Amino acid sequence: MAQVDIENFGREINMAQAEVGYDDIGSQEQVFKLTSPELSPGGRIPRKYTADGQGAKKDLSPPLEWYGVPEDTKSLALIMEDPDAPDPSDPIVPWTHWVLINIPPTLKGLPENFSPKDIGEDSEYAMIKEGNNDWKVPGYRGPNPPVGDHRYELTLYALDDFINIGNKVTKEKLVEAMEGHILGVAELVCHYSK
Repeated sequence: MAQVDIENFGREINMAQAEVGYDDIGSQEQVFKLTSPELSPGGRIPRKYTADGQGAKKDLSPPLEWYGVPEDTKSLALIMEDPDAPDPSDPIVPWTHWVLINIPPTLKGLPENFSPKDIGEDSEYAMIKEGNNDWKVPGYRGPNPPVGDHRYELTLYALDDFINIGNKVTKEKLVEAMEGHILGVAELVCHYSK
């Protein structure tokens, strides 16, 4: 299977329609796809998944589903970031909202408000580890753009190995560790503005 160049993936295509295909054994083609029952490709993120939500319905991670995981995948990794930070008219550096590693490829998705902190050792989610976001804390933090309409890219990576990068997982460490191990990439891109 071909490796994917994650540094340049999708920078010149419409990310709302991004799907990465791969050839299965034989001529049948499958598509590795990331979806959500609550998020539409290119659509607006509901408030409960942002910092603008109300009370307990604030900063919830969205439910996610995926299909067509490439054969030989040993683990999945997820990064959610805002490539338009801090201002869409003058972006400086992508802002990381969520990092997860070692997601079992046997899972078909994650529930709303997912966190591996409260998961028991016998759970099918037990191997998943949360990384630090750009607020320097582990877990999900929802969109909170200071100005303008921002894109939010949820990117799921199919990997041919498990990720072992110590206790403090960051997007930067993950990107480096994934190099040469990516079997497929699936993205879901949404928008949010205040």
